[in-house]
Parts: sequence; structure tokens; C-alpha cells
Amino acid sequence: MSYYAGFGFVDIHPAALNDALANPSVQRFIVTGHGPLSVLGSPKVGRILLAHGAGAGHCSVFMRQFAATLAAQGMQVLAIDFPYMQQINEQGKRRPPPPIKQTVANFASWYSLLTSLSDQPLWVGGKSMGGRVATLFASEMLANNEVHGPGVIVAGYPFHPPKKLDKIRLEHFPAIRCPVQILQGERDPFGNVDEVSGYNLPNNINVAWLADGDHDFKPRRVSGLNQQVLIDEAAILAASFVRAHQARYV
Repeated sequence: MSYYAGFGFVDIHPAALNDALANPSVQRFIVTGHGPLSVLGSPKVGRILLAHGAGAGHCSVFMRQFAATLAAQGMQVLAIDFPYMQQINEQGKRRPPPPIKQTVANFASWYSLLTSLSDQPLWVGGKSMGGRVATLFASEMLANNEVHGPGVIVAGYPFHPPKKLDKIRLEHFPAIRCPVQILQGERDPFGNVDEVSGYNLPNNINVAWLADGDHDFKPRRVSGLNQQVLIDEAAILAASFVRAHQARYV
């Protein structure tokens, strides 16, 4: 049995997605010509195309909890695995992500497919690398009016590689014209609260801090908090951000 079959993924043609998405239950598909797609929830508040981080796909514990809490808040979550992650999962062999532009192109193909299935605007977002991909997509496709999208949600933005404070990944931020919500752990080695407070971020980029959280929102035991609570808090903040900005699109 393949990795995805073990999680209950079934083959589906893109033309059949529109009818399938009318079912509010959790659904998992292998979309012909695209790849793995998990669908959670109904779009009462909004819809979001959600991408995973560099080291684990959208079936990871973090991603599943984050997506489930978003869905519980009225978001329809459309979570994907990039092609390289699909190979990792099926072959059981680690490999680095491809060049970021290639991943952005794959994300754009998913957006083109999924945005056409509903009149409701489709947000974009992701965890870590997936969030960076979403912001790059927003700075390129959305800024150039190639597609229309309402905003970006990021769980743990990789502002810089750990211990490489000089390699800041902010050059594309000024080109992002839509609202962006970043959920960031205060101790994130990819950009902690002290470092990020020194950045001159555009006004449309909002950062919400999760107390004592690291890159996976895991706090220290001494804090009295736990990772599950912080993941839920991040998802609730994300859904609230979408709700606050969604009114202009309906």
C-alpha cells in the first residue's frame, strides 16, 4: 500500500472536484495532474490553499491540527503536498526541496485549479517554507494581477536561516499588496521577537506572537503552556484575521 493510500487518499479527476468539495467532511484526493489534496471544512468564513514546510508534508501532526482548527473556525482548508514531498513520502528517502521558483510555480498551478471552483475568494498560506512560497506567490502573481487573492496566512515565517541573521528573506515583501498575517513563536530561530521587531515591515504585514513558542510553536515546559494550545491559538488568530478582511470581498 502506498503512503497516500494508507491515509485514505483516492484518485479524482480535476473536473470532479467541484461536486466533491460540496461535502463538508474531511476528504483526501490524489488529483490527476496535480497530486495530493486534503479538504477540511466548509467555507463559512473563507477558503485557504495551505502548503507544508520543508521537512514534513501536510499530513504531519502540526499541519493536521492547524488545518482542523482552521476548519472548526469556519475555514475550508485545501492542503497540498508539493511533488518533492510526495516522492519523500512514497520512497521513504529524504531529499531537499527544489529551487523555490519551481515550488512557487507548482503552488500557482494549484491556485489556478482551486480558485475556479468557487466564487468565494481563496486565501493562500502555509507553514515555514510553505508560507514563504505563499508570500512569493502573492508578491508575483497577485501583485501583477495575474490572479486575484485576498490575503496570506503564514505559520512560522522563515525570516532567515537559523544563526544566519544576515540572510533576511524580506526582499519581496514590498511587492505584496494584500493583507498578510504571520503567526510567529517568540523563540523562533528563523526569526524571534527581538530580531523581527527590528525589521521595517510594510503596513500590510501583521505579526502575531505566540508566547514562548519555537518554529513549531512548541514552548518550554517552564512556561506552563503546551504546543497544542499554541497551534490552536495560531489557527484561531488566522481565522479571525480572515474574517476581519473577508467582508470587503462579499
